[in-house]
Amino acid sequence: MGYEVHVLPVGNRYKNGDAIAVRWGQPGAYKVLVYDGGSTESGKALVTHVRDRFRSSRVDYVVSSHPDGDHASGLVSVLKRLEVGELWMHRPWLHSSAVREAVQTHRAAGTPLADRLRSKLRAARKLEIAALQRGIPIHEPFQGADIGGFRVLSPSRDWYLDVLLPAFGQPPPTPPGAAAVAHPGPADRESWDRELLRESVHTSADNEASVILWGDFDGQGVLLTGDAGIRALNHAANQAQAEGIDLPARLRLLQVPHHGSRHNVSPSVLDRLLGPRQPRHDGQATKRAFVSAGVGSVAHPHAMVTNALLRRGATPYATRGLTLSHGHGVPLPGEPAALAFSEQVPPWEPHPANAAPPQGG
Repeated sequence: MGYEVHVLPVGNRYKNGDAIAVRWGQPGAYKVLVYDGGSTESGKALVTHVRDRFRSSRVDYVVSSHPDGDHASGLVSVLKRLEVGELWMHRPWLHSSAVREAVQTHRAAGTPLADRLRSKLRAARKLEIAALQRGIPIHEPFQGADIGGFRVLSPSRDWYLDVLLPAFGQPPPTPPGAAAVAHPGPADRESWDRELLRESVHTSADNEASVILWGDFDGQGVLLTGDAGIRALNHAANQAQAEGIDLPARLRLLQVPHHGSRHNVSPSVLDRLLGPRQPRHDGQATKRAFVSAGVGSVAHPHAMVTNALLRRGATPYATRGLTLSHGHGVPLPGEPAALAFSEQVPPWEPHPANAAPPQGG
């Protein structure tokens, strides 16, 4: 079975997003899945990509990983311009009266939480409305669901409803040691044996709710992660283990969460997904890691993250205006240059004290 994954460029120096198209199967029996659509502009590019690359006007499955506009906005164009079989998205307003009031009415207007929720969920509501207007079935992607050739590893329904949803719209907790203090040197330095990623990092509940998909195409594994953080990635790894999926052995392509932010991954969770750190010259890497980063972005992906990927045998690539392609059994366009190992990385804390934080995600 052939398959191909294409990560389209989204954003610019200050904005990022995700727009991914996947096709698998055999001639005459292909299936197409779109995972996130980025901005309105990248959504239009996705439509063109499906028509020109896949020679099709149909998408069997559209998946919205989470409600953020830089992931969901472009999917409206996909629903309006292509034939769509199913839409998979979370609809938090169906499960929470607080969310429903914030999104659908103005009774809670003026409160910071309501304003944040309304802003974050605006694109998702438009996506829902577009699907309902076109009679496209909508399903909620919870752990254990099968979406074509993919399986949902996270979030579980209970974790989403009981833990994540009540925290929607709230900023993530401040991790220990994140205060602005003087740094011991002018810049942090990493080596192959010195890794500065932290375990005590956090991202928002909205990001942790990202739909994590696992696809296995004749032993070639693909993991799509949206903006998931270490809690969600660990949930996904636990589910994979429970289902007998050996992620480090079978994974061939990782979509790096949240554009390569160092607040979404940790050494231990990367070990679970990719395997342990390897000697520096331990042969050719067998895995790819794709990062969606805007043209000219200096904050994403973070050098600590790309270094960590390289240590674990995953060659990282960033879109930065280009489409990244990966697959097996199908002809693919050439790939851009991989990201290199960086010995100098932006520090965790500002230097000197009270200085502006360095860019780096």
